[in-house]
Amino acid sequence: MHHFFADPSCVEDGWIRIEGADAAHMGKVLRMRPGEGLLVSDGEGRDYLCQVEELEKEYARVRILEERQAGGELPTRIWLFQGLPKSDKMDLIVQKAVELGAFGVVPTATKNAVVKLDEKKGEAKVRRWQAIARSAAEQSKRSCIPRVLPPMSLEEAFALVRERQFGLCLIPYEEERGMDSMREALAAIGAGERPGPVNLQEAGGDIGVFIGPEGGFDPEEIRQAISQGIRPVSLGRRILRTETAGLAVLSLLMMKLEGAF
Repeated sequence: MHHFFADPSCVEDGWIRIEGADAAHMGKVLRMRPGEGLLVSDGEGRDYLCQVEELEKEYARVRILEERQAGGELPTRIWLFQGLPKSDKMDLIVQKAVELGAFGVVPTATKNAVVKLDEKKGEAKVRRWQAIARSAAEQSKRSCIPRVLPPMSLEEAFALVRERQFGLCLIPYEEERGMDSMREALAAIGAGERPGPVNLQEAGGDIGVFIGPEGGFDPEEIRQAISQGIRPVSLGRRILRTETAGLAVLSLLMMKLEGAF
């Protein structure tokens, strides 16, 4: 079943209006017809099972058949603080992070990051990454579109964690030996400690994952992270690429939060 997002203002009296590129995609690419079913999310945690009633070039009008509990979201929000990678690796990282349940992605400038984005380039990149996040959210039937924030420094990322009172933050580090630290972090989640189930619109209890760029984190950055209460963890005996490390952690967290172990 095809999945689309609509602004909450377009949901009214048992009907949803879908406009712009999504409406054109429904007609020109998907060749949908009146009577076909689809899933529509309002981006605020509500899902609707719908049926197409009208389909024009610039808009579609669908009838709500059933409101469903948001099933595509994790009970706790996860933010991926990704050290800026080279080339177009961030495209893949954003796409897969959304599929794995991340609530937000924060491009983060670190000491060893090769990529430097000025304000103009940063804005263009964020627009591209946000479009990728939307597409991935539709494909994976998320109930909200994860946010991609503007690039920020590591110090600003630490400040965001303090401001939002994150419940748990992890920073994979190649010098961390053994898996005890990761087991302890996952056990804390299972024991009902913060983080815990949270409303999508409320702060607090979130999980943060800090991933270094290709050159890894500088030892001083690790010391700063530890001083902020962020836990260094190991991802095993192998050194993972920056585009792999975050996805490995997100996979573990997703499975843990959904009760797999």
